[in-house]
Amino acid sequence: MDAARISLRPFKVSDVDDFLKWGGDNRVTRYLRWDTISSREEALAYLEKVAIPHPWRRSICLDDHSIGYVSIKPETGDDRCRARVSYALATQYWGQGIVTIALKMAVSNVFNEFPGLVRLEALVEADNKGSQRVLQKVGFLKEGLLRKYGFCKGEIRDMFVFSLLLTDVIL
Repeated sequence: MDAARISLRPFKVSDVDDFLKWGGDNRVTRYLRWDTISSREEALAYLEKVAIPHPWRRSICLDDHSIGYVSIKPETGDDRCRARVSYALATQYWGQGIVTIALKMAVSNVFNEFPGLVRLEALVEADNKGSQRVLQKVGFLKEGLLRKYGFCKGEIRDMFVFSLLLTDVIL
């Protein structure tokens, strides 16, 4: 994939149809805490109420069409030194290195945007091997297994925790 075709930008209401294509795919939302989007109205409501007002949720764009997202959510108060990372991508683009490129772009910028941020964390379900590979390609360190840690889609699941520190090298 030509990295020049990939960009990150804030979501726009006009992304609704592109968002519905991938947000409406059960394979994309399988490991996400939000449910598969089932209508254009639901997609529009999600963009307006969740994606657009989020502190740092960016649309992964290919030729300026939304094909996924990267989200970095800073903690507050005494925990503002860390932020949670999540991402998703339309299935037709899996395995092409797009999320790896987008995540490298995101982490390169986010430490500058949030003063005091020193740690990014990602929680990944134990059976989500693709997402684990993405994090490792970016430079995240797998710290350990959190048994029966995350509730998702009606189940409590095992999760791996990964981290990237401000002082780490982005690969």
